[in-house]
Amino acid sequence: MKQKTLGREFTLKGKGLHTGQNAVVLFCPAEENYGYKIERTDLSNKPIIAANAKNVTSTDRGTTLSEKGFSVGTVEHALAALYGCSIDNCHIKIYGSEFPILDGSAAEYVKKIRISGIKEQNVEREFITIRNKIEYIDELSGSRISIFPDEKFSIDLKVIFDSDVIGEQSVQFGESSDFDKEIATCRTFVFVKDIKVLLQKGLIKGGNFENAIVVYDTPIGQKELDELADIMSVEKRPSENIGYLSPLPLKYPNELARHKLLDLIGDLALSGQFIKGKIVAYCPGHRVNNLFVRTLIREIK
Repeated sequence: MKQKTLGREFTLKGKGLHTGQNAVVLFCPAEENYGYKIERTDLSNKPIIAANAKNVTSTDRGTTLSEKGFSVGTVEHALAALYGCSIDNCHIKIYGSEFPILDGSAAEYVKKIRISGIKEQNVEREFITIRNKIEYIDELSGSRISIFPDEKFSIDLKVIFDSDVIGEQSVQFGESSDFDKEIATCRTFVFVKDIKVLLQKGLIKGGNFENAIVVYDTPIGQKELDELADIMSVEKRPSENIGYLSPLPLKYPNELARHKLLDLIGDLALSGQFIKGKIVAYCPGHRVNNLFVRTLIREIK
């Protein structure tokens, strides 16, 4: 299989989920063996940050990359789109410090990739091929990601939430799956009980009910819920009515698990190569994803 890049460049604009600031992102074709690199064009020296697992410096509600003192945040959806569309090489220019959240999924990124076209290059693609089981277990949370030898790439993912609204969800992804429709369209999510804490930490400044699934599973006082509704600029609702607050219906009953799989693919892209192997993920998250990829790279080397 040959390496691939974009047929032509394309641009996306939008607000960052955490900073709330507008950003413009230009995705450009790149030469063979280039990988993914991100250029901060809003800074005078235009630093370039390599999209590698070793450059991950924060996994707090997203994946942040840093190199030589410069950072760019919430890269996972864009990288998942490139990886899911089988793009090996792409140079990304961003005017801003965080990728646009758009509708909370990778759908718009994928749509633009498909419109721009995909160009086959002259160099053969090199894969990470698994010979023996490799596993990362997070003793603190109980999360676990394993990979087993296989000639194909697949993911079997399960999440369990202490929530009557969500409970347990699972999803499988493989070569016969439709990444564009079944995974890329699935949106990020947040619990109402976490919103105030996240805002106090300076996060989700650009979050709203249009770019995230909002889960209300633990009743709180009406006054507190009304205050959150005002902060998020949405219609107030009775505090006893638990469920999903988002105006748009779920795309799939297990959309939250599917989005976790999307995030995992974005974080796997930081391995620097496409993978042949069967991944089994239990309650993954950005921190565990990154530690798994670092373990994978170390074991392969």
